[in-house]
Amino acid sequence: MRIAVPREIEMGERRVALIPDTVSRLTKQGIEVWIEAGAGEAAYFSNADYEKAGATIVFDLEALWGSCDVLLKVKPPQRREDGRHEVDLLQSGVTLISFLDPLGNPELAGRLADRHISALSMELIPRISRAQSMDALSSQASVSGYQAVLIAAAASPKFFPMLTTAAGTIPPAKVFVIGAGVAGLQAIATARRLGAVVEAFDIRPAVKEEVQSLGAKFVEVNLEEDTVAAGGYAREVSEVAKQKTQQAIADHVKLSDVVITTAQVPGKRAPLLVTADMVAQMKPGAIVVDMAAEQGGNCEGTKAGRDVVKNGVTLIGPTNLPSSMPVHASQMYAKNLLTLVQHLVKNGELLLNFEDEITREACVTHAGEVRHPRVRELLNQMATVG
Repeated sequence: MRIAVPREIEMGERRVALIPDTVSRLTKQGIEVWIEAGAGEAAYFSNADYEKAGATIVFDLEALWGSCDVLLKVKPPQRREDGRHEVDLLQSGVTLISFLDPLGNPELAGRLADRHISALSMELIPRISRAQSMDALSSQASVSGYQAVLIAAAASPKFFPMLTTAAGTIPPAKVFVIGAGVAGLQAIATARRLGAVVEAFDIRPAVKEEVQSLGAKFVEVNLEEDTVAAGGYAREVSEVAKQKTQQAIADHVKLSDVVITTAQVPGKRAPLLVTADMVAQMKPGAIVVDMAAEQGGNCEGTKAGRDVVKNGVTLIGPTNLPSSMPVHASQMYAKNLLTLVQHLVKNGELLLNFEDEITREACVTHAGEVRHPRVRELLNQMATVG
């Protein structure tokens, strides 16, 4: 069996799907690994590093994509500068494993099905105990939460920790984290390590203990409806619940030096949590880091990839935060892929057993069909509208 890893072509993407350590583990199991020349350079892994691990460095793009059994990527396939789409470089029957954004970009799933590509989406790995080491969403979210706090600390005109100096005592910064998933919890932990006083809010009451265990205060609100979706993710709530949420967090936003928002719903626009009125009431010099900027933002006025100043408050809309830490982000993602591949490989061949929950939930397309019901429903809706 041959696994191929191409160089990522999306602007600003510095991660790589496999690192030399994971290549070594695969080659020791008798799996052939081809790496496109330069694939790991942006993450500081050289061609020589991969060769020492047992990989074959490939310069011919068509050979890499066209003669593999399994292709591992970070970002979804896209159109190249020469006009060709990466999906069209794959041979029928190949298995593609990558982040695919199937709920946000169902057209890609249709294209993969037409090419008879078996595609597994890393976003769809189920949140069950035996799949924890394959959970790439969580591993990359932890990088994002960490980086969001560092961005806020660098942008803030205030110290994060309390300081006792000859010039007097400087109080610690007040940080408010909205959303206590993996990214939010990492943001809380990082802000606490930097010495800030931290509060956090989440629509899921069950995360209260996790927040408190990290030394933060949990802001509670009773929404009187189910707020937890499958796998423990936050569920999209009603408009009444959204308004109640905004009312509950308004006072905490107003008093914070830094607000970090993390709330996202797969395949949908991010919920608006911090309104323009809330921003207008914040102190001059306050910072908002909106981690949902690429999905429209949790904060009104956020622009993805830009810093916007409103009434002295800086709204930061970072994009692709994991790529800003390519060494460790690649290390964690490669381990997620390695564990998944080892789960799927039987007797030297990759086999898709749809009685297995991990395979069934993660598989988007197979044998010319879109298998995932939600993605198939989205495609049907698009066809009806069209």
